[in-house]
Amino acid sequence: MAHQDVSRAEAAEAAESAELPDHVAPRRVVIVGGGFAGLFAARALRRAPVAVTLLDRRSHHLFQPLLYQCAAGILSEGQIAQPLRAVLRRHHNVSCLLAEATDVDAGARVVHARRPDGSELALPYDDLIVAVGMRQSYFGHDEFAEHAPGMKTLNDALDIRRRLYRAFEMAETAADPEERRQWLTFALVGGGPTGVELAGQIREIAGHTLDREFRTINPAEARVLLFEGSDEVLGAFGPPLTRRAARTLESLGVELRLGTRVTGVDAHGLDVLDRDGTTTRFAARTVLWTAGVEAPPIAAALARATGAQTDRAGRIAVQPDLTLPGHPEIRVTGDVMGLDRLPGLAEVAMQTGAYAGRQVRHSVEGRTKQPKPFRYLDLGSAAYICRGRAVVKVGRLHLSGFLGWLVWLLIHLAFLTGFRSRIGAMLSWSVVFASGARRERAFGTPEDGAAGKS
Repeated sequence: MAHQDVSRAEAAEAAESAELPDHVAPRRVVIVGGGFAGLFAARALRRAPVAVTLLDRRSHHLFQPLLYQCAAGILSEGQIAQPLRAVLRRHHNVSCLLAEATDVDAGARVVHARRPDGSELALPYDDLIVAVGMRQSYFGHDEFAEHAPGMKTLNDALDIRRRLYRAFEMAETAADPEERRQWLTFALVGGGPTGVELAGQIREIAGHTLDREFRTINPAEARVLLFEGSDEVLGAFGPPLTRRAARTLESLGVELRLGTRVTGVDAHGLDVLDRDGTTTRFAARTVLWTAGVEAPPIAAALARATGAQTDRAGRIAVQPDLTLPGHPEIRVTGDVMGLDRLPGLAEVAMQTGAYAGRQVRHSVEGRTKQPKPFRYLDLGSAAYICRGRAVVKVGRLHLSGFLGWLVWLLIHLAFLTGFRSRIGAMLSWSVVFASGARRERAFGTPEDGAAGKS
């Protein structure tokens, strides 16, 4: 009997061993970037037998398409930015780390990162998903950034809010008429969606939000100049919508300067080169940069480590399954990915992130079938111009005016992260649409920060 009991125990132990995975420790997946691509990759791995580390240099997920509304005072920071830990709190296999990726050792499969205090981290991985997005590009003139902030981060939006509303305050107390005109002149560089949306918002602020609040100046007299290198704004939307958008902007009072290139920016204005070679000086105390993007340094580091090809903006060329040649364990997603000239849209980031996460999950589950190439489902493009007016392109469907605005509203409500953000945004949009009032207009000054440190 004793001999039989021992045999049975050995048989049971052998059966259990046969059911164990090859590695006792779960497979390690590192996701670099907590934007749309990184977030959707993490969600796709929620029930997978893996240990996910989500690395980002910021602690929040940002709904970047609505940054300009935070800058314009329509939405608060909390309505467009959610803590990553809160968003992923039910994903028990995901750990969030606050650090910036600085390098990749592809041979050793290690991501090197820097914490906010400057100390270093080394994160080993079995699978790496790169979802770092893009940053603002000044086309080789980084010195412009001091006087012309871009619109890529929450800090950028708050800085622009400060510059916008401070300009009207400075104009109110300016004794010199020329100085007053400079403070009431706003110049935007770049006629893509962000530039168009921000230009429309500034005109609404000047003509509706602030129309009865000042005694010395008339905010409605503010000039908004939009500079674009091509012959049209919103060029990706196609000729019919670009013409409608241009007409709407001009009806608002936005001055379109097409076919121009900015050659200099300082605290008092910008120099602009026309198509005919003439350089003109425009005096403006507020210059905002909404043109051009480039990959962050980690993309170049990854390309060096793997031998991957990059384009002029630093996007990394990937294979149809989003992996790098010779490195099936590395997948590149979102804006920093170069594939079929896909645009830098939130929908592309969401879909590539989810695809990369699913492919890792299928690999862990032992599926041997060759993965299907990534296919992008075009959900369209949308740009908000002003109250009740937007342009939307979905395949062959082109919408503008109030109907376009309604579709824009539904699209952005659907993609906002969190129920409270959706409700809050809906209430804020309702107030702005009904009255033009904006509650999120508070701004600080650099002197406030200095006083707090003393």
